Amino acid sequence: MSTNTLPVGNLGEDELLSCYLYTQSAQATLQQVSVTWEKKGLTGLVYKYKNGAPDLGDQNSQFKVRTQLFPDAVVTGNASLLLRTVRSSDEGEYTCSISSSDAGGKVNIHLRTAAFSAPTFKFSNGILAAEASRWLPKPNVTWSGPDGNILQGNTNFTQNSAGIFSVVSTLQSVNVSVSDTYTYRIENNLVTAISKATITGSAVPGNTYFTYSAASSLLASTYLSMMTSVLCIYHLT
Repeated sequence: MSTNTLPVGNLGEDELLSCYLYTQSAQATLQQVSVTWEKKGLTGLVYKYKNGAPDLGDQNSQFKVRTQLFPDAVVTGNASLLLRTVRSSDEGEYTCSISSSDAGGKVNIHLRTAAFSAPTFKFSNGILAAEASRWLPKPNVTWSGPDGNILQGNTNFTQNSAGIFSVVSTLQSVNVSVSDTYTYRIENNLVTAISKATITGSAVPGNTYFTYSAASSLLASTYLSMMTSVLCIYHLT
């Protein structure tokens, strides 16, 4: 079973690539479980776990000190790989292979990379402003009012030396009323962030959730605090 083979890693942040083997046996031990993570086109391995310990002699230098499994979880068939500080070069197709004394399986995972952040809101002199500090690829911005109608905003983009965009967008006073709730949508081809912002004063609380593009145009949704994909490996009988 696989619920998401197209995770989106946020550049500069950690990403968990989840991989599970479900067995009917509760007798598996760390020594009986082996795990290999590979990346298509890569010389060497991403990570290998064998005989109850990491086996990193063939690990590619790109992943040194940036990857780990969780030994306490491996014994239960959880081969999830933590990838630290995601880079654009990490994008690509990964294969997770896991086996124990009585079961095994593998799954292909295509990791995509982007930069995305939740916006912060301010209200001053009749102007509602939203600032999102990290977006790549360059996003589009849409404002809508309490009744769902599209509002005309003013959006500016600033690109840093790494190519990542800072996005500042404003609504003028003609479109803004105190105590009303406005929807701010910022999106590119990989990630969409939708925020609900209610004007209660100069500090404007905003509730943001993300959706990530997936195969067949389906969306896998997650709240801001949930950055973990869930993947599974089938049980072989």
